[in-house]
Amino acid sequence: MNEEHPEERGTPIGRRVFLGTLALGAAGVVAAPPLQRGLEAFLGGAADKDPTGLTGLLPNGGGFRYYSVASSVPRKDAGSYRLTVDGLVDRPTTYTLDDLKALPQTRMVRDVQCVTGWRVPDTPFEGVRLSRLLDAARVRPTAKAIRFTCFDATYTESLTLSQARRADVLVALRMQDKDLGHSHGGPVRLYVAPMYFYKSAKWLSGITVTDEVRPGYWEKRGYDVDAWVGRSNGRDDAPTS
Repeated sequence: MNEEHPEERGTPIGRRVFLGTLALGAAGVVAAPPLQRGLEAFLGGAADKDPTGLTGLLPNGGGFRYYSVASSVPRKDAGSYRLTVDGLVDRPTTYTLDDLKALPQTRMVRDVQCVTGWRVPDTPFEGVRLSRLLDAARVRPTAKAIRFTCFDATYTESLTLSQARRADVLVALRMQDKDLGHSHGGPVRLYVAPMYFYKSAKWLSGITVTDEVRPGYWEKRGYDVDAWVGRSNGRDDAPTS
């Protein structure tokens, strides 16, 4: 993905192109651990410079693949990152990265399951429980759902309010015991442990409390809104949480 000015918008990549090229990833690469680590680092860097997103379809040593629905995503750091919590709340709030790091952190280790089939077992995530941010914002009684927006200016996601308040839903700052890198949605992403990974929106920038569920990017293109692992999208994977 090419670096760009924060105000520029990436070009969305269609679902047909995305799904039609997933078969490339099935070829796989088997390598010794040092080579795997080098491959993962290479793919992360290459993905930052690849407007097609095709590098994201190659497997890497960590088991993840790098996906983006935008042709480019701006980079954020501690100085430029902001997360807003707004909508049907009495206390709208904007958090810096340091603000989020100063809050109590929760660590969870769960399998990650992608709706396209790949799974990464025993993956640690750390961050702030989403419920803590909602409580601090004082959600109004009329609220029913949450809409998430991202600083790629393209991707969106949603949860019901009860789903968002689960203890296994994080505003994540770390993954695999490292700060979240750009290719993995850093510096901050959503992590919804019991749902397929498309619900765990990368490059999180906005949490808006709403009066109804508003389908996210992939849900408008055919995926299930309630994306419980093994109980949605026509799949029977083992639960992750």
